[in-house]
Amino acid sequence: MEKSPAPRIKLRRLEKIVVPRPSAKRFYGHGIPGVDLEQLAGKLIVVEGADGSGRSTQIARLVAWLEGCGHASVQVGLKRSTLVSEELERAQEGNILSHTTLSLFYATDFADQLENIILPALKAGVMVLADRYIYTLMARDMVRGMNESWLKNLYGMALVPDAVFYLNVSPEELVQRTFAKNSALDYWESGMDLGLSRDMFDSFLKYQALVAAQFKRLQAGYGFSIVDGHRSVEAVNLELRKKITALLTSGRVV
Repeated sequence: MEKSPAPRIKLRRLEKIVVPRPSAKRFYGHGIPGVDLEQLAGKLIVVEGADGSGRSTQIARLVAWLEGCGHASVQVGLKRSTLVSEELERAQEGNILSHTTLSLFYATDFADQLENIILPALKAGVMVLADRYIYTLMARDMVRGMNESWLKNLYGMALVPDAVFYLNVSPEELVQRTFAKNSALDYWESGMDLGLSRDMFDSFLKYQALVAAQFKRLQAGYGFSIVDGHRSVEAVNLELRKKITALLTSGRVV
């Protein structure tokens, strides 16, 4: 009796483990006192973009990929500080703060995470993935009339990331994605506090266009990578992985 062939077993292809190339670290301005930048061996990777741009989805995929390659990772983002995040959330619900006070609230949230999460993780050689960074905070504030020089000085404490990717998606596409996911628009993401329009849909389109224009201005000064977010999740993720691989192997994004 002829023996049946042995079943084929598909072996999962292991990702190649890349030892990150060291890169010099610096702050945008005054920084955090007492930090030895030469000890920060990890990489700080930022993904920027509006709600609905696919930002959080891409970070989740990048974390799984990096950890599959043997890299420990830590995630940070807006309103995640244990110091002020709850108070900031409550203040926004009541819409009781001035633009300057709200800006300082967000800056405090960022500073707490920078000092207590980002810098210690980088010192330990960990990959830090930021779900938005100071650029979103600055763009939002500039749309609300805040002084750009004042904001740059305020965020002079920020560490310059090793890579920043801005997922560019048109306001028209953002509104479609947001409705598909939540069936509603967010008050703040629609810029309703600015009085752009009484109609939230119209206000959303106007506000997101204003924020995108500020991001374009910031990109000229800060030089981050703009990624076309209109494509499929897989296509965007492949581009991000290629750029991060280049960062790890050569020390810079191509």
